[in-house]
Amino acid sequence: MPTYADALALFHVWTETDSLRRHGYAVEASMAEMARLRGGDVEAWRMAGLLHDLDYEKHPSLDEHPTVGVAELARLGYPEDVRTAILGHAPYLGVPRETDMAKALFAVDELSGFVTAVAFVRPDKLDGMTPRSVKKKLKDKRFAAAVSREDIRQGADELGIGLDELIQIVIDGMAREASRLDLA
Repeated sequence: MPTYADALALFHVWTETDSLRRHGYAVEASMAEMARLRGGDVEAWRMAGLLHDLDYEKHPSLDEHPTVGVAELARLGYPEDVRTAILGHAPYLGVPRETDMAKALFAVDELSGFVTAVAFVRPDKLDGMTPRSVKKKLKDKRFAAAVSREDIRQGADELGIGLDELIQIVIDGMAREASRLDLA
């Protein structure tokens, strides 16, 4: 099985823009936090978070993302649970999210991007951020308008946790790695 170091090297080959790299790192950090709390394999969950948009720069169409990247992961020997979780983060593929890892990836993907956007408009970035402040921004449909609020709510529901708890998990995970995310 490929290691985290293998996954990071692959990610850097396929993902060149700083913004998409930052998003991959943010989702990875959120997945690591979720794995710690839910008893998952932290390294596997990290890899799922890091690699979920592996092919997005080169293959952004709905016909290709994330299936091209998942095919490459299969070729390289990444585990089926990681690949299935990545497929499940794209609702248009109709892949059921049956594992905690798959549910978590769907739940934290959009929210990690949203929390990043909130952090960038705050003077203290992630420091002192609360679910309340994130929820206030969620109500503003013009702020980070591309982020699906429905996916965020659905993700919390699928995990069986409240929205405040999900937001706090994402904040905590990202705060652990704030320097890497340029959010310190």
